[in-house]
Amino acid sequence: MKKFVTSLASMMLAIGITAGAGTAVAQNQQGGARPPQPVTVVTLKTQDVTLTTRLPGRVVASGVAEVRPQVNGIIVERTFEEGSKVKSGDPLYLIDPATYEAKVAAANAAVAVAAARLKASVKDAKRAEELIGRGAVSEQRLEEAVAQRDVDAATLQVAQAELQAAEIDLDRTTIRARLSGTLGRSFVSRGALVTAAQDEPMAVIRALDPVYVDVTQSAAEILAWRKGTMQGRFAGLDTSVSLILADGETFEHKGEVTAAEPYVNESTGVVTLRLTFGNPDDLLLPGMYVQVEMPQGIIRNAVLAPQQGVQRNRQGEPFAFVVGEGDVVEQRNLTIVQAHGAFWVVSEGLKAGDRLIVEGLQKIAPGATVAPEEAPAEIATRPAAN
Repeated sequence: MKKFVTSLASMMLAIGITAGAGTAVAQNQQGGARPPQPVTVVTLKTQDVTLTTRLPGRVVASGVAEVRPQVNGIIVERTFEEGSKVKSGDPLYLIDPATYEAKVAAANAAVAVAAARLKASVKDAKRAEELIGRGAVSEQRLEEAVAQRDVDAATLQVAQAELQAAEIDLDRTTIRARLSGTLGRSFVSRGALVTAAQDEPMAVIRALDPVYVDVTQSAAEILAWRKGTMQGRFAGLDTSVSLILADGETFEHKGEVTAAEPYVNESTGVVTLRLTFGNPDDLLLPGMYVQVEMPQGIIRNAVLAPQQGVQRNRQGEPFAFVVGEGDVVEQRNLTIVQAHGAFWVVSEGLKAGDRLIVEGLQKIAPGATVAPEEAPAEIATRPAAN
């Protein structure tokens, strides 16, 4: 019995020692400091940023010419391929010229008759002037001869004008391009009767290089732009504009603002602007919907914050975490001007030299100690995930 009590006491002592050791280990684990959370940061810099605004617009041909006949007749030939390029003066259609050739021949004959009559009346008037000096004819006879000469001269001028008109009509039987550009489909075929006063065009020529893009901008933005230009605040601003196509890609050629309607629409408060873009490959077609990146001004020494490092609270207000003194996380409330590629243009809340946290945001909070690591270039410029 004594041995049993002694063994039981020894077992209880061993259990107590083991439990005490386990409690001490657990206390040591709970009381030990956690290692700093690793995060990726981008050290911010300042630079001059051009502010832009995106405006919707439509492509417009820089020139449009509707092909219409100027004389009546039957189409006997079409000399172009639909969709081809033409130059000003190229023949497009041929109207049966027989009637107009006959009119030219008749007009030529009328000119010959008038010229012969004038030749005879000139000689008659000259003879009368010689005879009146010798008293062989009366004054009245001289006046009649001179008057007939003048009438015949006027008749010749009329005949020559009618010949010119006939030749013009004959030339118009060949319908020519009045504009260099691209032809669409033909609305008439060989054998069709066309008239000089018809409403429907035979074809349409559009000049596609360059093209225009018409956009609208608010009068307030136009006013701010003009004030900034006059005050020199936009010195050094690149005024060329970029074009965003319907598929989201940027058009390879830059454009320029070439005209502005000097009128504000009373109902919408906008002004129509016309921009010109080179279009050597005919990629832009009239009627196409596009968007234009218009420069609006320059912010000097602006801070560009990578978008993946900026968050928003429940009210939609932007904020960011930066690594402060002692590698402690600080929260900064931001004022954002606009997006600039993969960055936000920040006017307040960040400054040059701040270490903005861009990765590891889910495991940190203000006041936490972190182990910052500078982000590689491809992470610093990566757009924010949607």
